[in-house]
Amino acid sequence: MSEEKGFTLWFTGLSGAGKTTISHILEEQLRARGSKLEILDGDVVRENLSKGLGFSKEDRDTNIRRIAFVADLLSRNGTPVITAAISPYRSIRDEAREMMGDRFIEVYIEASVDACAERDVKGLYAKAFSGEIKEFTGVSDPYEEPLNAEVTIKTEEEEPAESAAKLIAYLEERDLIPAAVSS
Repeated sequence: MSEEKGFTLWFTGLSGAGKTTISHILEEQLRARGSKLEILDGDVVRENLSKGLGFSKEDRDTNIRRIAFVADLLSRNGTPVITAAISPYRSIRDEAREMMGDRFIEVYIEASVDACAERDVKGLYAKAFSGEIKEFTGVSDPYEEPLNAEVTIKTEEEEPAESAAKLIAYLEERDLIPAAVSS
């Protein structure tokens, strides 16, 4: 692979929409092409970079600003980044976009609350519906859908591999990754 271009695929969507699943498929495909890609998964970042933060709007904003800072640092130095965090508030996503400029690619991983609740292996939605978990995005806390996402992935209508293929095609079209070499 020639000189890699830095960019940030900023995945946003409800818990259980498919952000992590799609990011892992993309990671595998991009690494097979020689990419030095990094993934900033919301759960992993919370455990390591944002430990101690709660789920108030202020704490969520702080968490997303930290993710944006790291994504900007990596992408401006030529490393492709995928962020996979709910990032529920439009204003903070817009801050990240402003920070990174044309390196920021918002990807809305769209799925209904009902579909996400059906997929929920951790039982978080059941706890949120019963009131056991307070401030749960999409249930008792708002999720502000993107108004101008570069790519929208509808995970109730397509398989994760189809979603990843759509994103690969987008990145190739933008000349951010080289086209696949056919053998």
